[in-house]
Amino acid sequence: MSIVEIFVGIFAGFHTTATVTALGLLFAVPFALIFGVAQYLTRGLARVAVSAVIEFWRSSAVIILLFVFYYVLPIIGIQLSATVVSAMVLGLNAGGYGSQAVRAGLQSLDRGQIEAAAALGLPRRHVLALIELPQALTRMAPTFINQFIQLIKGTALVSLVTLTDMTFRAKEIAELEYNPVGVYTSLLLAYFVVCYPVALFGRWVEHRTGVGARLTNEL
Repeated sequence: MSIVEIFVGIFAGFHTTATVTALGLLFAVPFALIFGVAQYLTRGLARVAVSAVIEFWRSSAVIILLFVFYYVLPIIGIQLSATVVSAMVLGLNAGGYGSQAVRAGLQSLDRGQIEAAAALGLPRRHVLALIELPQALTRMAPTFINQFIQLIKGTALVSLVTLTDMTFRAKEIAELEYNPVGVYTSLLLAYFVVCYPVALFGRWVEHRTGVGARLTNEL
């Protein structure tokens, strides 16, 4: 097979890669926002519980979580599709990291404006929704883009739970063509082709929001 044919064969699995990534975002973004805000607001035992959930998804090995949720849960009667398992595991893992960006973004804000809003009698939830989160989300944007890229690259593991993604297709082609060097080099380039535009978008967002310049000035 020519390089072009190898690329075409690999990208035959792009639909699965894109599907898992998109569904993973549905898990990652709400998890990051809810648990990041919860960790920021809670104290005592409640914060310990929130942190424990975050650390479970952030610190556990993704490959082991995939095996447990896909191969072990059916033994106790819980059957999830490979797509759902992959999206959930990769998404919640990314969400665990994202939640720390949310918490850090909120904690980095100037407390004076928050105290001023409270002095005006604004309820705490309104201060959070109208003052803190809009500013914090701007600061979090580059980190979220980075996590999005990590999520895309993480889909390379879903072939282990039978999904026919780009990595799975590369394995099939390598076995048929007996050309692992050419095939896996092409796979590396394929992921670069997919991820690099997202990285460029992240730089554009950082430039538009002025996050890079703001952080440099703060340092």
